[in-house]
Amino acid sequence: MYQIGNLYFITAIAIIGGGLFGFDISSMSAIIGTTQYKCYFNQGPSGRPFDNQPDSECSGPSANVQGGITAAMPGGSFVGALLSGYISDRLGRKRAIQVGAVLWCIGSMVVCASQNIGMLITGRLINGLSVGICSAQVPVYLSELAPPSKRGRLVGSQQWAITWGIMIMFYISFGASYIDGTAAFRIPWGLQMVPAILLFIGLLFLPESPRWLARKDRWEECHDVLALVHAHGDRSSPFVMRELRDIKDMCEFERNNADVTYAELFKPNMINRTHIGIFMQVWSQLTGMNVMMYYITYVFGMAGLSGNVNLVSSSIQYVINVVMTVPALLYVDRWGRRPTLLIGAVLMQTWMYANAGLLATYGHYAGPGGLNHTAEESWEISGPASKAVIACTYLFVASYAPTWGPVSWIYPPELFPLRVRGKAVALATSANWIFNFALSYFVPPAFVNVQWRTYIIFGVFLTAMTVHVFFVFPETAGKTLEEVEDLFMSGTPAWRTGVSTRQVLALEKGEIPLDAEEKRTSFGTAPEIPARSSERVNRVL
Repeated sequence: MYQIGNLYFITAIAIIGGGLFGFDISSMSAIIGTTQYKCYFNQGPSGRPFDNQPDSECSGPSANVQGGITAAMPGGSFVGALLSGYISDRLGRKRAIQVGAVLWCIGSMVVCASQNIGMLITGRLINGLSVGICSAQVPVYLSELAPPSKRGRLVGSQQWAITWGIMIMFYISFGASYIDGTAAFRIPWGLQMVPAILLFIGLLFLPESPRWLARKDRWEECHDVLALVHAHGDRSSPFVMRELRDIKDMCEFERNNADVTYAELFKPNMINRTHIGIFMQVWSQLTGMNVMMYYITYVFGMAGLSGNVNLVSSSIQYVINVVMTVPALLYVDRWGRRPTLLIGAVLMQTWMYANAGLLATYGHYAGPGGLNHTAEESWEISGPASKAVIACTYLFVASYAPTWGPVSWIYPPELFPLRVRGKAVALATSANWIFNFALSYFVPPAFVNVQWRTYIIFGVFLTAMTVHVFFVFPETAGKTLEEVEDLFMSGTPAWRTGVSTRQVLALEKGEIPLDAEEKRTSFGTAPEIPARSSERVNRVL
């Protein structure tokens, strides 16, 4: 079958898997405030069948139940991310993503046909399984295909796909909100299947990960894929031969070890990387960004916006998210991972603390039941201060989009050696989803009970992650995945690591000649391993 060799086309198809998460975010955030949704899943106390007032506005699901509905998807994603390691190692990166696409279609059918809250939660759990698999394995797949100088751009494109998914589905849901009856939310939930179908079909024309093929001793196919994506089919390209050599160095030692288990990730020689990968994803959630995406209508409701004005104002942050992700895709490999994360965390905590101060100083308790019969809108602020809250919310999104958004997907696959990468990234991504689950459930009751102090909580998290990143997270930009091994083994403090792209750019362009030993590498037998590589792999394994 014909295979696409252009890395940008490959990325455009693969990152649809990330877009599924974006579709889910706004298919909930744009719908939970609509009358059709609130009345169909109403749990009182206002609205039919709880009172007989014809003009009474429906309360919708209770705060705890709405938290559970929203959290069902990240709960399923936690399980899906953990399972993805086994599926990916057994079937391949590409087929694992296809499994995710099939599960998404099944989940979307159930959600679209929901007759009650239980059925809605079940469908979102299945959707979550899909998102967990895709969100864990798409970055692995792209990082194993991409050259070092473009790895950040290509893997970070997953975050851009998420932002596009959020924006597109929000406007679809907004348009559908003018339809009477349950079609207002069933149409958007049904249309979610379209990108998954396109993803499944598109993957049929993409190559498998060369590093996964190497693990399965399919060396000719591995060589063909490397030549296809890096050298327009030139099997003798210096960069292709160097990549093949590095992969063989690693795989030779892996043949003498048992299949990797999750327990291996917590051994002394691997636990530091595991801790960094997990906290990369945990901190990404504790920024509060996805919470802002899910429940932005509550925030703007407290700022005095309602109805379609609220929805349109909420959509602006989705546009900001899309636009502000672009600079990261263009320059993250030059900026480096560390400066991007540190600057982003400092800016975001500024806006979180500012919002807390504004709400505490100029706002007041909205009374029992909240604004517009919505308990989550428990605090009210008006006048210029309300506009400042909205502005700080937009600035928060603009700070997250080019920093933690893309880097949280780029960084984990770069940390781990080939042998453990599939399961390691799956474990790190599962941490993302379990915290997403917890926060999705926690925030609606938090708005009810601790009100503006919710912003203080996230501000403290952002302060903590700034310190953690500075002292612990090393720079991986501009290095091959195999060179990252040397970085961790050298024991260099994180704050002394930096970006170095000049050598890899020269190598990718063929300006650095292959040495004689690399040219003699044969494909039928394993090569002799140089002393430095032998030491490196032994210490890793």
